[in-house]
Amino acid sequence: MSTTHLLIELVLMPLVAFVVGLAMLLMLRKIGARLQRRVGPPLLQPLFDVIKLYSKRTQVSHGLLHEAGIVVAVGAYVAIETLVPVPGMNGIAEKGGLILLSYLMMVPSLGLALGVGQCANPNGSIGLSRAMTAMLAYDIPFMLVVFGVAWQFQTTNLVELVAVQQAGGIATWGIVENPLLAIAGLFGLQAMLGKQPFEIYVAPAEIATGPMVEMGGKFLGGLFVMQSFQFYTAGVLYTTMFLGGGENWFTFLIKIFVVVAIPLSVAFMFPRYRTEDMVRLVWKWPVILALLGLVVAVQ
Repeated sequence: MSTTHLLIELVLMPLVAFVVGLAMLLMLRKIGARLQRRVGPPLLQPLFDVIKLYSKRTQVSHGLLHEAGIVVAVGAYVAIETLVPVPGMNGIAEKGGLILLSYLMMVPSLGLALGVGQCANPNGSIGLSRAMTAMLAYDIPFMLVVFGVAWQFQTTNLVELVAVQQAGGIATWGIVENPLLAIAGLFGLQAMLGKQPFEIYVAPAEIATGPMVEMGGKFLGGLFVMQSFQFYTAGVLYTTMFLGGGENWFTFLIKIFVVVAIPLSVAFMFPRYRTEDMVRLVWKWPVILALLGLVVAVQ
């Protein structure tokens, strides 16, 4: 691959992730609206929200760390998008792998902690502590799933992972070869997205949206962009590990939208857990399923 072609891919991959992520945010709102017997927002509403937030004149900053926190959070996802292969574009996925990706996916939460910690708002601090607790909870089953997938296919390279699954058709997809790991991964995906019943760090009725309480204007816009990247990354990563990646963009988009739609649909049907209940639940069933899937993988 030429340097020019690689640079084009490195620019296009985050841009595609942002556009598709905005479509997923729209899907989230539409699903919620339909379940609540409402119409929902228009097609371009997520884009209008981003433009509106970044165009606000009053941009209250709490210092350098407040500014840097959003840059770290969004920048980490931009780097992540160049490491996940999509149809026609591998970026630098062959240089990374599941282990590197697992580490990078922790960085946005740490960047958010960096920015919110500068605000010294008690609601933000409470939400931040809950977010770190949630990350500690879902990271354990997530890493077990990652290890199980790597052992199942004998590689941590995402490009090779997709190639192995596509070579044998549906029968060699991760979800068919090891459904226990796939179920545990879907459970972890729900917790990772931070939606109900795992929405412990936002909790609008309790801590006034937690980390977002001091985020306005471009800062809230940055979090909005980060969330669009988060939805896209979760869908692509699960599809890459368990659904054979994407042979073309049509099937690929169907897979990632379905993967994200499942936890988003569940989110509107359950109340929010307390922090200790969330940790207890995530450390119980997903971990058990992931360990059983790991046993199947090593045999």
